[in-house]
This record gives sequence, structure tokens and C-alpha cells, in this order.
Amino acid sequence: MDKLTPEQRHKNMQAVKNKDSEIEIILRKELWNRGLRYRKNVSNVFGHPDIVFIGKKVAVFCDSEFWHGYNWEERKKDIKSHQEFWIPKIERNIKRDIEVNERLIAEGWMVLRFWGKDIKEKTIQCADIIEKTIRQN
Repeated sequence: MDKLTPEQRHKNMQAVKNKDSEIEIILRKELWNRGLRYRKNVSNVFGHPDIVFIGKKVAVFCDSEFWHGYNWEERKKDIKSHQEFWIPKIERNIKRDIEVNERLIAEGWMVLRFWGKDIKEKTIQCADIIEKTIRQN
């Protein structure tokens, strides 16, 4: 049983950002400081990557651990309420991420995905990977 009213739950879910999240901003600031110019949340690229280098065909996704199923086989055991909703939802997200990767790769894109915790703890290393990929393409 949900501890929140439907109105409270709705308000909470509306507050979940799908763009300009903390992890996206952290990574974008590092890339910008390096002089790397990108587009953000490009809607005409399949999967709507968070950061895109159009000319280099590099798509970057900043994935939060909960929504994208980090360590999913272990983590799904932690979901105690509304399992019938959350488990299929997150598994659909995982499947969609795989489909997005496959399609972009088939279209000639380089796809980079970073977990939120890695962006927060290893921003420099994440940006290094992106910069190296861009310079090689």
C-alpha cells in the first residue's frame, strides 16, 4: 500500500526530471570547460540522448541508477512496494536502453552511457572518455 495519497504521488512523480538533471549538468559543465561544444536533449536523434555531438555522431546518456536498473538483479529485491508496477517499468527501461543503443549503433553513432554515481564520483574520467571518443571520430 502506498503511504502517499494519489495527489502526493502525482506531485512527486512530476518532480522527477527527465532533462537537466544534476548528473547531466555536472557532466555538461566539465565538457563545456574543456571547450567541447554539444547539443543537449536532441529530439531528432533516436532515444533523445542527453548530450550529442552531431558532427561526430556521438550520443551520451546520463543514466540514473534507479530508473535504468543499475545492478538490477540485486536491486530489484530492494523494491518493497508496488513491485507489480516498478519491476516491469524498470525492466522496460532497461530493454529500451538496449534497443536505443542497437539502433544508434546501426545508424553509425557511437553511444556512451554513464551511471549517475560515476558522473558524480569520477566526472573527470567520464569527460576524458567522451573527449577521447570525440577526438577519435
